[in-house]
Amino acid sequence: MRKVSVIGAGNVGATVAAELARRNVADVVLIDIVEGFAAGKALDMAEAAPIVGYSATLSGSQDLEAVKDSDVVVITAGARRKPGMSRSELLSINAGVVSSISKEIKKSAPGSVVVLVTNPLDAMCYVAMRATGFPRERVVGMAGALDAARMSCFVAMELGISPADVRATVLGGHGDSMVPLPRFTTVSGIPVTELIAEKRIKEIVKRTAKGGAEIVGLLQTLSAFYAPGAGAAQVVEAIVTGKARLLAASVWAKGEYGISGTFVGLPVIIGEGGFRKIVDLALEADELQALRRSAEAVKASIAALEAET
Repeated sequence: MRKVSVIGAGNVGATVAAELARRNVADVVLIDIVEGFAAGKALDMAEAAPIVGYSATLSGSQDLEAVKDSDVVVITAGARRKPGMSRSELLSINAGVVSSISKEIKKSAPGSVVVLVTNPLDAMCYVAMRATGFPRERVVGMAGALDAARMSCFVAMELGISPADVRATVLGGHGDSMVPLPRFTTVSGIPVTELIAEKRIKEIVKRTAKGGAEIVGLLQTLSAFYAPGAGAAQVVEAIVTGKARLLAASVWAKGEYGISGTFVGLPVIIGEGGFRKIVDLALEADELQALRRSAEAVKASIAALEAET
């Protein structure tokens, strides 16, 4: 079985590990700097295997070198958002964390694909790519999968149907400037614009953009972890199994959609070895403008990081 390392054994990292094990996607190594923390969670998950019925092995370590020979490394480590805190406020703190982790990945798992979950996600993708020196295909941010799931959830709630029938598309940076696309959001193939009034769609779009902050506001001392963990597992599963998926993910743009020199959420085909292709959607002028604005916001964060180093 393939090997996936998850760095950060907090709520998000533990959810990623549990999801991957439950799906029998790969053997999982959970890593955390707190002594015994990752090992304890991995053992707990392993003891659930006879009940749930998975055969993937789980182990925990305090040592970053445990990423050795991983096929995929998921980075969830870093400071979490607190009430009233924006993703950009996490920038400097988590850049240092992700950079040091990425240097170890370069040394111990040079052939791996890196999947970022740590916020602010798009900027952290840049930090990881810079520190590893990996080609852009092997550094991916999972945000689009999460944002699309949130929008799909809200559409399903509005229509009173199963979320399984909804396929949403959300592009752009992972934050307030994200770009939910109702025209490319469908319910069993039917555009959501045919099913929900424009006013309600606008409210759903707004709620999607504020989805993470809404949960932080409710939990107070925690941030979201079930949906982010499941989103990361979805991306990892496509990479490890080679069953390619068309998903929105944060990737390094090189002219696609008129965007260059930044990570931003775009529609990509993800499979063995990372992302294979950026899909060119026929966006309308206002949609394209919103996407480019979102990319510029991420680029500003990256420029701020560069100014510090």
